[in-house]
Amino acid sequence: MKDKLINKNDIKSSADMFFYKAIVDLNSAIYLLKAFNENKIEIDIEKIYFDLQQSAEKLLKSILCRKKILFPRSHDLEQLIDICESNGIVLFDEIEILIDLNDYAVEGRYSIIHDDINDSDKYIAVIKKLIKIIEKK
Repeated sequence: MKDKLINKNDIKSSADMFFYKAIVDLNSAIYLLKAFNENKIEIDIEKIYFDLQQSAEKLLKSILCRKKILFPRSHDLEQLIDICESNGIVLFDEIEILIDLNDYAVEGRYSIIHDDINDSDKYIAVIKKLIKIIEKK
């Protein structure tokens, strides 16, 4: 992932900025998850899921910006996916699991949501797949 990271100096558009920030959020989640799993830090898993939600949100917004499609100020992944699909942007079936992260957009920062940390791997895999799609375009 690190070798394909867009350089901050190469950011020329909102799409690039969303893409860059999405990768930063994903890297944060991966780093925190690894440290958590190795018992190196104590952290609420909600923080990891929040970073994953933010990454997914910014990737979808990057796609919409690249296609010059307007979207509302929203953290709702389901809404962003629907906007992509209603504008002819073909995603992939697994993208729907990211909707589960909606609970962490805002509420996850302020309340305790109990979830299984093992779910993080499936979210990371789908987010990485979305990154590859963006990189190909």
